[in-house]
Amino acid sequence: MVESVREVIFRTDDTLRLIFLNQAWGKLSGYAVRRCLGKPLIDYLHPDERERAGQVLHDVLHGLSSEAEFEFRLRTRGGEIRWVEVTCRPVGGADGVADGLAGTIDDISVRKVAELTLRNLNQELEARVRLRTAELEASNRELEAFSYSVSHDLRSPLRAIDGFARIVEQELEGHIEPNVRAYLDRIRKATERMAELIDALIQLATLTRQPLKKETFDLSDVARQIIDQLTAEEPGRQVEFEITQGLIVTADRGLMHVVLDNLLRNAWKFTAKQAKARIVFRAERTGGRRVFCVEDNGAGFDMEHAGNLFRPFHRLHAPEEFPGTGIGLATVQRIVQRHEGSIRAESRPGEGARFLFTLGN
Repeated sequence: MVESVREVIFRTDDTLRLIFLNQAWGKLSGYAVRRCLGKPLIDYLHPDERERAGQVLHDVLHGLSSEAEFEFRLRTRGGEIRWVEVTCRPVGGADGVADGLAGTIDDISVRKVAELTLRNLNQELEARVRLRTAELEASNRELEAFSYSVSHDLRSPLRAIDGFARIVEQELEGHIEPNVRAYLDRIRKATERMAELIDALIQLATLTRQPLKKETFDLSDVARQIIDQLTAEEPGRQVEFEITQGLIVTADRGLMHVVLDNLLRNAWKFTAKQAKARIVFRAERTGGRRVFCVEDNGAGFDMEHAGNLFRPFHRLHAPEEFPGTGIGLATVQRIVQRHEGSIRAESRPGEGARFLFTLGN
């Protein structure tokens, strides 16, 4: 029975020399059993392990430890290094004093290689994470510098252009030709448009890098606040609103306000020409996930161009028809993605649009 087990079974004397080994020893070490009997067990361990192994075995033999289980490297006859797990206990003599050790030696090389491989992979992954973090921090610093440059360096010439246009207009007051006034108006409108684009670009850069501050709140309340603001800005408009109550989420409240503000303002804007405008904010279950939806019966758009819908500065309608910067939906997508969600759109020209988004788990 001893010869049929997979593990090596051994016995030493009180000097830690081997006095018994089963045949599994030969399969593990490559040494013939009879040639190893009478030799110290530690002679077959890796040279770097012998001092530590000798101390552990000595402590067990002399009663400092009742049993020991430890891992060592064993050197085979062919020079191969194998990891083994040794379990041993003292064997008592007639007078109660241990006269040797008995135990097992199990080959754990496969497990050990897997552990070392996993450890190396984890270390490599940690190194990559540190590198990526450093790259992101550097990128954020560059982005902050860019935002500062855009905010200050580009605004200064815009203010100068607008200021000089005003001066020219004032200097020529009463003597200005209609075509000149038209040119000045175009200059000032262009500077205003550029200032709006700068503001939108800075908002896009800022919102997508600030840390998330998640909390649990009612997204329906946020939608109602935005709708109240829209109706206050244009009290003359007649718009039917439908908001599903009690849509509780865990997310960054400030960023979700930006998401709904952009989507609801778009719905408000693109229903401006509808005699009976209708805007809906609700949620539905799709594939076990909650999907939020902002829907309107406005101008809509051709789905052939939907692939560019969330690209910065890309617009599906002419500015003179529906004003805007083309940054809003790009901002919405990035915020949703930061919440581990996704967003898509469904629409047909003249039949309104639906924007559906998720917020991860």
